[in-house]
Amino acid sequence: MRNTTTKTRIATSRRPEAAALIRNVLQWLEAVPYALLALPLRLGVATVFWNSAMAKLANWDTTLYMFAEEYKVPILPPEVAANLALAIELTTPVLLVLGFGTRLTAVALLGMTAVIQTFVYPGAWPTHIQWVAMLLVLLARGAGTISVDHLLRRRFFRTTLPESEAQTSPSRRG
Repeated sequence: MRNTTTKTRIATSRRPEAAALIRNVLQWLEAVPYALLALPLRLGVATVFWNSAMAKLANWDTTLYMFAEEYKVPILPPEVAANLALAIELTTPVLLVLGFGTRLTAVALLGMTAVIQTFVYPGAWPTHIQWVAMLLVLLARGAGTISVDHLLRRRFFRTTLPESEAQTSPSRRG
């Protein structure tokens, strides 16, 4: 019995230390600037769509065949759908890397992802949900301070949107 009591006291005495450690780690993580999170989100999504554009350009005949025979996007003729997809996949990654028009770009890519999920690769939802999650963060929070959007916001909306409010995490807002 005495051995059990000693073990309980030791475990109980370590709880405050463990709680303090967890609290410190959480505070450290919450202090990470959003810009350091937004940049890899933007680059990650941009890479996915840029690589898709490069694959389409590498063999345009195969791309047209895939849109005609495999993808079957409704309403649009295959050639129009292929060109539209290529245009989106060439422009939106550049915008994301620059952090220019990030929220509008996120909306466009969310729409494209919905089309891909619904008509092209419905079985690839685990991948698509990751894209959606990244895009929703960018839509909700913007590009971060390492972006053209931030420079434009500072230049034209200085009094409307204080920097501290623009970059404060949701958990810290009142």
